[in-house]
Amino acid sequence: MNALQNGGPIVVINPNSNEAVTQGLSDALEDFRFPSGPAIDCLTLAEGPFGIETQVHADQVVLPLVHLVETRQDAAAFVIACYSDPGIDACRSVAQVPVFGIQESGLLAALARGDRVGIIAVAEPSVARHRRYMRRMGALDRVVAERPLNMTVDETARGNRTLERLVEVGGQLIADGADAIILGCAGMARHRTPLEKALGVPVIEPTQAAVAMALGAVLARS
Repeated sequence: MNALQNGGPIVVINPNSNEAVTQGLSDALEDFRFPSGPAIDCLTLAEGPFGIETQVHADQVVLPLVHLVETRQDAAAFVIACYSDPGIDACRSVAQVPVFGIQESGLLAALARGDRVGIIAVAEPSVARHRRYMRRMGALDRVVAERPLNMTVDETARGNRTLERLVEVGGQLIADGADAIILGCAGMARHRTPLEKALGVPVIEPTQAAVAMALGAVLARS
């Protein structure tokens, strides 16, 4: 009997080693936990960098992610909670259950809420990396712009001015023509609700989007 049939958890993996990011993700997913549904386990990849902010950071977590996926035979589904979707193809190649990346899931969710979307990146170097992935998805013509906060991952999770900066950049994206906004870093998870209230347009937290898709896959096969 596989994990989709025996009630295994949805395993959400934060590929950086910052526990504050993992806690923020878990808090943002609290409403997705319900008595008759699967557990949602949020894990921190101890081998990961403190924040995934470069291509090298994204590449260096691939093999540790694969190893973790291989060891969690109890999982009903996996979510890779980094907006670069590091190692998603490698993890899918070894997993016996669905593997969701938050960039892919977040973009798909946003396209269901708006005609043209804007993305808030953590920093400028992330933008080109995300663009390559969106090109692979064939979705670039629906993205009006991606603008960076120019903060670290840790600052987005703990910083006192993070929401203020998110409102500023989100407003710029709306001026660009976006009618839905994606938070392009897992560290921003705790800010989704107040940011949506401030901007007045749908704001997609991509780990929530990925877990919603994972729940759908698990419940449809239970």
